[in-house]
Order: sequence, then structure tokens, then C-alpha cells
Amino acid sequence: MATTYLSYLYHFTFNVDLTLLSIAIIFPLVFTIRGSFRRREKALEHLSEFRSTIKTLKYFFISNKNLSEEYKKEIESILIEINTKVLEHLVDRKASINELDKIINKIFIFISENNEILPRSLKDKLFRFMKDMHECVENLHAIHMHRTPISLKAYCKLFIYIFPTIYAPVVIYNLGDLTPTWVAYFIVIITEFILISLYNIQNQLEFPFDKIGLDDIDLDSFKINR
Repeated sequence: MATTYLSYLYHFTFNVDLTLLSIAIIFPLVFTIRGSFRRREKALEHLSEFRSTIKTLKYFFISNKNLSEEYKKEIESILIEINTKVLEHLVDRKASINELDKIINKIFIFISENNEILPRSLKDKLFRFMKDMHECVENLHAIHMHRTPISLKAYCKLFIYIFPTIYAPVVIYNLGDLTPTWVAYFIVIITEFILISLYNIQNQLEFPFDKIGLDDIDLDSFKINR
């Protein structure tokens, strides 16, 4: 608005090719949006695998006849705790992975304490699925911590704010003196609105765990007991 007003006030207009400037803004925005969308899809894939791994571990333990009901309830509570803490970890932007590692390690401690009861073939299967679970947790933590590079986001934001200072005089020049001034205001405002909307979409997509955006992942659907 201010740029368009000042351009009309001081009769400041010029004609330049906006193609290069558009590429400088639109291309990075589209690139970051695609990257955020892929990261969201990967998060869904890892969450699905994480839940299926937890469920499989549970089935292995509760189907073992050598374990008493007390031990089965103990390992089930451990698995539920791991499931709950991983999902809580994803919601909290500043959560530490160290506490989560200690909770996940409870499975290994349980297997070690019941080493004589559990058959070797079962332990081999359990460790294999534990490896899959650890990979899922590490991948989810990586998505949780490492998002769009700050420098690229700052670059996009800077050019979005600079864009009207170049775009408004060009629009006024191309429209000419006979076109009503409100047309120029409308074009500049709608263009800036589109750019800011794209930036906000990218900003919401890159952290799909905070339950704020409309497209955020429903983490409750990945609980063991849903």
C-alpha cells in the first residue's frame, strides 16, 4: 500500500522485466514448500512404521508362554510409555532426545533381566524389531529438529517484503495514466497476499506436529491403544 501510494505521489514509475525477480521469489518458495510437504509425508511413513513395530513387539511378548501375566503387563506398560513419550516429543519443539533414549532402553533392560526365560529365537526377532523402532524414532527426531534452512527462509521473507518496492512502479507504468488508481492498489495487494500466503503455508507444513495448522498430523491416531 505505502509503496503504491508513494509511487503515485512522486510519479515514480519504470518498466523492467519482472521474470528474473519472480524466479528469485517464487522458485525458492515452491522449493521450500515441496521440501516441507515431502518431510511431512516421510513423517507419516515413519510414524506408521513406528506404531506397527511397537504393536509387533507387544504381540511377541504377550504370546510368549514363559512370561507371567505380571511380566506381560510390565512390558506392555513400557511399550505404551515409549509410544506416548515419542508422540509428546514430536509436539514439543524444544524436547531433548536424551530422556527418550532412556525410556526406549527399558526394553533392552527388560530382555536382559528375563534373559533365561526368553528363547534365543524370540530375542533375535525382538532385537530386529527394536532396530526398526530405533530407526523410526531417529528419523522422526531428525524431521522434528532439522527443517528448512534458516538462511533460505530469511531470503524468501526478505524478497517478499522488497518485492512491492519494485513491483508497484512497474504496475503503474504498465497500466498507464488512464487506468483508475485502485486497480494498481488491487494488483499489488493481491500479489503480495499470494506471496505471504505461500510463505505461511510453507511455515505451517515444515512443522506438522504442533497441532496448529489445518494440515498437521493427527498424532493420536498413531497411539497403540487408539
